[in-house]
Amino acid sequence: MTLSLNVGAPDFGGIDTPLLVIALASSPSLSDELRPVDAATGGSLGRALTRRDFRGGRDETLHLAGGERGVQRVLLVGMGAATDRRSALRRAGAIAARQAARMGVGRLAFYAGTMSAGDVEAAGLGLIAGAWDFRELKTAPPADEQRAPLEEATILTSDTAARNDGSRVARAIGEGHSLARRLGMLPGNICTPDYLAATAKEIADRYSMKLTVLGRAEMEREKMGSFLCVAQGTSQDPKLIAIEYRRGPKGAAPIVLVGKGLCFDSGGISIKPAQGMEWMKFDMCGAAGVLGAMEAIGRLELPVNVVGLIGSTTNMVSGEAVKPGDVVQASNGKYIEIINTDAEGRLVLADVLVYAKRFNPSAVIDAATLTGACVIALGHTATGVMGSDDALVQEVLDAAKRAGEPGWPLPLWDDYKELIKSDVADIKNSGGRPAGTITAALFLKEFAEGYPWVHLDVAGTAYTESDLGTVPRGSTGVPVGTFVEFVRGRVR
Repeated sequence: MTLSLNVGAPDFGGIDTPLLVIALASSPSLSDELRPVDAATGGSLGRALTRRDFRGGRDETLHLAGGERGVQRVLLVGMGAATDRRSALRRAGAIAARQAARMGVGRLAFYAGTMSAGDVEAAGLGLIAGAWDFRELKTAPPADEQRAPLEEATILTSDTAARNDGSRVARAIGEGHSLARRLGMLPGNICTPDYLAATAKEIADRYSMKLTVLGRAEMEREKMGSFLCVAQGTSQDPKLIAIEYRRGPKGAAPIVLVGKGLCFDSGGISIKPAQGMEWMKFDMCGAAGVLGAMEAIGRLELPVNVVGLIGSTTNMVSGEAVKPGDVVQASNGKYIEIINTDAEGRLVLADVLVYAKRFNPSAVIDAATLTGACVIALGHTATGVMGSDDALVQEVLDAAKRAGEPGWPLPLWDDYKELIKSDVADIKNSGGRPAGTITAALFLKEFAEGYPWVHLDVAGTAYTESDLGTVPRGSTGVPVGTFVEFVRGRVR
């Protein structure tokens, strides 16, 4: 369930809340506006700041008791030096919401001084992210052990326009993030290619979008041999999903967002190690990002044309599975030698990128949990960003920074293409360990022809195997924010 986000004026004398969150930068002092809160806590707020019990360091928290009514509890959350205020607000909101959920207070009010619309949006997105919890496949604990989930948050600021505009955008993008995170958390036996197609239909129906879904038979007619070779080891019907949002000028070239949707990746005959293989349910996070972005774009009613494309299947081991050494032909006619069946995402995306050309796009951005090499190179902090157009790469990097989903560029120099030259075909699907992220992107570039293109390798950022403080283990919602910010940037 997505947090209900409200806005209100900072009337601390008359406010009634079980928890007031106050986000403060480094070395805070008691402002005149917070003196009623100091009184409600019996002077403990002022003393904590004067004694420097709370110094406002990033992620620092301090819990103060309030009264039976009005402000009943106060949670101070530090934003640090806050050189990037919106990023700091987003992070503070997430930490506050997670703390509130542990307390079981049910609702909170959030205050961070004077806030612009962008500040409200950032804080709101943080609160929604921190409050989100995946519980639908868990049995509820006994009643006496249950704590109320955080269901409502009110952001306090005196700027009425900022309250309305910022909260509206935060709710829309927050819904997109929540959808992507839920899809990522669902196991592969539930979140199948059919399930992703059904989710796309629900979005299309809500926002009057056009939906096209190709199955195995339709893809065979399109000669998508690269995509289909990955799907030949599973009885589940693969899906190529196209969802079209047309609110821009008639005939204007659309932005195309592409997502890898491997609902489970065993590695195929090049099978993965058993330890940790359960995390491969997250190999569809690129597809989840596209669906989350389309949900948010529909809610925002942006005046633009956007097409979301998803290539979805499972990569399984069977007597019919594709083998190392096999050669397949993609829909653009290029022959591919299969070196490693675990380099399957690029095989799926190859035909999807060729399919994208029929929309005459102004730009194509794909996102995929594509390579472990990207995790080695950039860890879990930055998304790898590569593309055929330097200006578009920078535009995507700027959008990612605004979204709080930082990216880092990697080169697509022709020298690296030597690593994916094949002796028997036009190209091979793996160049081995050296420059693995770059050679994967260079493979995709062979099929992203006729339009400006950028590739996002989100293998290290779309999900996390450890608690990050702001989000628990599991899906993070990346790259929903990057997709949405890019589209918003095109219509500003």
